[in-house]
Amino acid sequence: MSSATMRAVAYRANLPVTDDECLLDVKLPLPEPGPRDLLVRVEAVAVNPVDYKIRQHENPGGENRVLGWDAAGTVVAVGPQVERFEPGDEVFYAGAVNRPGANSEYHVVDERIVALKPTTLTFTEAAALPLTSLTAWEGLFERLGLHHDLLDETGSLLVTAAAGGVGAMVSQLANALTGLTVIGTASRPETEDFARRMGAHHVVNHHRPLKPQLAEVAPHGIDHVFSTAGTDRNLPTYAEALNPFGNVVAIDDFEALPIGVLKPKSISFHWEFMFTRSLYGTEDLDRQHKILTQVARLVNAGTLVSTATRDLGPVNAANLREAHRILESGTAIGKITLTGF
Repeated sequence: MSSATMRAVAYRANLPVTDDECLLDVKLPLPEPGPRDLLVRVEAVAVNPVDYKIRQHENPGGENRVLGWDAAGTVVAVGPQVERFEPGDEVFYAGAVNRPGANSEYHVVDERIVALKPTTLTFTEAAALPLTSLTAWEGLFERLGLHHDLLDETGSLLVTAAAGGVGAMVSQLANALTGLTVIGTASRPETEDFARRMGAHHVVNHHRPLKPQLAEVAPHGIDHVFSTAGTDRNLPTYAEALNPFGNVVAIDDFEALPIGVLKPKSISFHWEFMFTRSLYGTEDLDRQHKILTQVARLVNAGTLVSTATRDLGPVNAANLREAHRILESGTAIGKITLTGF
């Protein structure tokens, strides 16, 4: 076993973001890749709500737990059964929530959920994409059953919090790969502007009653909803606005859901959790490699753009605490990144 160490940021207890000990700079042993793993030198990471939710709710019992499920970096070693990658490859990925995260100088990840990073992007720009593009792609094309590259598909898609990380990727993919009218929600001039730049054809204010606004921009009703926040609160509104046989896909967390309101119109409800494949080791685990490869192609072609909007500097505890604070405030636009150590 190697005795080498690396820098990382970890948490040891569920502490509020205002506590300087909620995230700590630590030294950890250099990880060794398993049979299907890559050892990646992490060049940049992005921060997602999953990071602060785990920090708040999953108790590591005083042990170091490393967060971070969006990374871009360079492969430095590979396991004996690795088929797709070799040292020197520049990659991007979201990782697995049941393994250590990527807020560390080096990180091991299963090759089946990794892809070559877009050549047109920096590591920082690429790190902003994996988790949200996987969530958006799976939600749109697997859960909702939409057809990508079917540009004559008609109908409308409502995307909540369209200036957020996931909402921005949903809007881009739906705008570029389907014929759907994309309606985003936002509540500030700067978030409305970002949502439009990300592909929303119309933007409605989620702090005002949605029903009359939706009736104005989609007089023929809504066919699909990609709900990134407030699903339990908004479900009755979705049920009213959706056409018969419509669909809702949700990614947020809540205690209970009044799902009975969907029955009269035979509306389908779907969950999307990007970590399901890696968490359960599904037979189609390499589907995420394929999705990310397609996303990279679309980025290289200029069809998709990075949603990175703000880089807070090197990966360290102070900068990650600030990233968590911004995300917890609900005011982030696009994705927050950190670059290098």
